[in-house]
Amino acid sequence: MVDGLILLTQVGLLALLLLLAFRMSALVRAEPVNCTSPVYVSEPRTAARGSFGQHSSRPVSDRARLITQLHILAGLQERDCRVNGLELPAAPEVVRAYAAAWLYGAGCALSEKSTRHSGALARVVAQIASRKTGIPQQEALQAISTLTGSTVLLACFRAGLEGAEFWRESQYVPPASSLYEAITANAFI
Repeated sequence: MVDGLILLTQVGLLALLLLLAFRMSALVRAEPVNCTSPVYVSEPRTAARGSFGQHSSRPVSDRARLITQLHILAGLQERDCRVNGLELPAAPEVVRAYAAAWLYGAGCALSEKSTRHSGALARVVAQIASRKTGIPQQEALQAISTLTGSTVLLACFRAGLEGAEFWRESQYVPPASSLYEAITANAFI
């Protein structure tokens, strides 16, 4: 009886293994895997080029990792602002634009050099900024595209860049590079 059960289990496992091999080969035939293909964005290559420069060519896993890191960093900075008395969702829109610029700097620091200053990165940052601060995505994109037109936006971008570079190494943002400090040191609120 026990021998029959063991044999039946082995046959079942062999059938599952064959089914797995069949499914994997069917998936490979349907959609070949190319690790160097530009799958960072789901748009065609020509449509992804824009006023932000280079087209990104990172695999999806890098994009997911970037989004995860930006969500964590934005959440930590939003909490830090709230603890210090600055409620970003209730702040004036210009303050939320400063937060979007800070987050864009952080995104540039956390992404690969080939994807920095791309339209895809700007859209990801605008989406996260919209969720964390309440700024509409269009206003966040506008703030990102006009960074060099405002010294405050540029200072917030730089602080985000420095803060995220430090955070990547130590999982800690120094107070001098934090979002709260960037906003309060460079803007009158």
